[in-house]
Amino acid sequence: MRVAIVGAAGYTGGELLRILLDHPQVSELQAASESQAGKFVWSAHPNLRKRTDLAFLPYDALRPADVVFLALPHGEAMRRLDEFRGLGTLCVDLSADHRLRQASAYDVWYGAPHPHPERLAEFVYGIPELHREQIRTARQLSGAGCNATAVILGVLPLARAGVIDRSRPIVAEAKVGSSEGGRESSEATHHPERAGAVRSFAPVGHRHTAEMEQELAHPRVDFSATSIEMVRGVLATAHVPLARELDEKALWRIYREAYAAEPFVRVVKERTGIYRYPEPKILSGSNYCDVGFALDPRGQRVVVVSAIDNLVKGAAGNCVQAMNVACGFDETAGLGFPGLHP
Repeated sequence: MRVAIVGAAGYTGGELLRILLDHPQVSELQAASESQAGKFVWSAHPNLRKRTDLAFLPYDALRPADVVFLALPHGEAMRRLDEFRGLGTLCVDLSADHRLRQASAYDVWYGAPHPHPERLAEFVYGIPELHREQIRTARQLSGAGCNATAVILGVLPLARAGVIDRSRPIVAEAKVGSSEGGRESSEATHHPERAGAVRSFAPVGHRHTAEMEQELAHPRVDFSATSIEMVRGVLATAHVPLARELDEKALWRIYREAYAAEPFVRVVKERTGIYRYPEPKILSGSNYCDVGFALDPRGQRVVVVSAIDNLVKGAAGNCVQAMNVACGFDETAGLGFPGLHP
């Protein structure tokens, strides 16, 4: 299979390269970048030194491929989609440009109307745990926001079981690593400003909230995001109101039934030890989402804790997993890396 990556010099582009270089079904790989054209891939992704001798191509030098990944900044994919999607049979957009089903939501959450609202229905929201059957026949897939992925996968079993009180909001917060901000530096990512910091950067209005409400089909999610001194990872905590009393056995049953057959979701809830609940550190480089929960004995509330690597399950790895489903491959192909410990 031939694969092309548009915008391959960024962090998610680098993760796509790392994963796809070891994918058993990928025979040809193209990496394209406007800013890095002509340079070796390892000049931007030094972990790939001696792993590949690929050089970045200019966009106009891309050859036809079976799959095209768009790892472009928000706004670029929607503007240049016709330039790239015709290169491949399957197009996977990692940006936010085609994630939301309602065009009006782009006005609300992104501050501008979508220039091509007619395209939104053409894309399938590409989290396999949510839309596996639609992905199998899709020709255009969107990625998902990393914070949205963590919260959605944590809460999804409760939503599908119909046990959430829909009259009350789900309240969620995510602690996130610096790589979530992308490769371009800013004052907020400058080391003296970031080191040692615990900074609330989006107490309200985070764009990924729209995806959470859309995919959980819940009328209101109140979400906040906090940056911490970590490079990779998302640790999401969601306070979920219950419509009726549940005990621990019922919760275990809900989560086991939802995720027993899922290759990349693990239920983590131990009685002892420091890893009783999900921990993003040990997921670094992996495509797993770890999910745990705690039942509040004082009332009808479940606290759901979920963790991912924002660049893998929150971006590149999830999109390779979706590609595997769409192409009829083993869903785990190329995604066997288990993470690191310690």
